Amino acid sequence: MTRVVLSEFPMIDPEIYRRRLAERVDGPVEVVVADMDSTDEVIEAATGAAALVTDINTAVDANAIEALDLQVIARSAVGVDNIDVAAAAANGVTVTRVPDYCTNEVATHSVALLLDCLRSVKPYDADVADGGWSWEVGRPVRRLKGATVGLLSFGPIARLAADRLAGFGAELVAHDPYVEPEVMTDRDVEPVGVDELFDRADHVAVYAPLTESTRGMVDADALSKLSSDSVLVNVGRGPVVDADALLSALETDTIKAAGLDVLAEEPPEDDPLVGRPDTVITPHAAWYSEDAYEEVNTRAADDVAAVLNGEVPAGRVDPDAGWL
Repeated sequence: MTRVVLSEFPMIDPEIYRRRLAERVDGPVEVVVADMDSTDEVIEAATGAAALVTDINTAVDANAIEALDLQVIARSAVGVDNIDVAAAAANGVTVTRVPDYCTNEVATHSVALLLDCLRSVKPYDADVADGGWSWEVGRPVRRLKGATVGLLSFGPIARLAADRLAGFGAELVAHDPYVEPEVMTDRDVEPVGVDELFDRADHVAVYAPLTESTRGMVDADALSKLSSDSVLVNVGRGPVVDADALLSALETDTIKAAGLDVLAEEPPEDDPLVGRPDTVITPHAAWYSEDAYEEVNTRAADDVAAVLNGEVPAGRVDPDAGWL
C-alpha cells in the first residue's frame, strides 16, 4: 500500500487528498495525518511513506530527506523556503508547490492592507468604539492617487496588485532581478533598483519570497528612505522585513503604519508589533477564500498523484531555479 503523510494543519484537508488520490492512483493509498514539529518527528511520521505533504510550519531538511525514501514532497502552498530543495534533488525526490492558487486573494489583501493603513481605518474604528467621533484621530491621511507605490518583487501576485493599484491612480515602480523589464513596463510599472525603489516610493508593498538574498532586505537603511506618511505592507514572508528595524521606524514616526500578513514568528509570542495602533496584522490569511482552500488541496493532491504515477507534476519546483 502506498503511504502518503500529511502535516496536521488547518489548510490541509485530508478528505480531499483521500478522494483525489483514490481517483488518480492505481492501487490502495493510505493517507495519514501527523504532527511534525521537528526533524525527528518528520522522520518518524514519514518512514515508509512515498509522499509527504507539508505546511508552513513543517521544515523538511537534508537530514530528514536522506533518512527517508520519499518520491515527492508536496508543499500545500506557494513557498518552499522550509524545504531543502537541493537535498531533495540530490536524493531523487520531486518537490512540488501550488504557485498561483491564491494569486487573486493575496493581491486583493495586499491592497486592502495598504488602504486600511493609508486611510487610518484602525485608529478611526478604535476611537468610535471608545465613544469618539473625530476625523482628526486619523491624521494625517494622504491621497493614494498620484502617490508612488514600490512593489518589492514582481511575480504574479504583485502584477495583479499593480493592476488594482493603477485603478486608484497610483504611480508604480518595482524591483525584481528575475523578471524582464518589459514585463513591468507592459503594465506601466517602472523597473528600478532596490535602492531607488525606497528612495522614490511613498509606500512599499513586499511580495518577495524568503531566500538568502531577500532575508532582511527591508532593513533600517531602506526604511529610513521612506517618509512619515509612508505605509509598509508585507504579504511575502515575515523575515524579508527586519522586525526590529520596522518597530523602530514606527516608534520614531519614520513611517506612518505597517500592514502585515506575515511575521518573523508565526504565531507571534510577545511580538511588540502586535496590538500597536499603527499596525494592522492578519494571521497569514491573505491566501484564504473557500475557493483557494479547495484549489490548493486539489492541485497539491494531483501533483502527488502524478509523481506516484511516474508523471511530471504541474507544480514541480525546478531545483536550479534562480529564485530559490
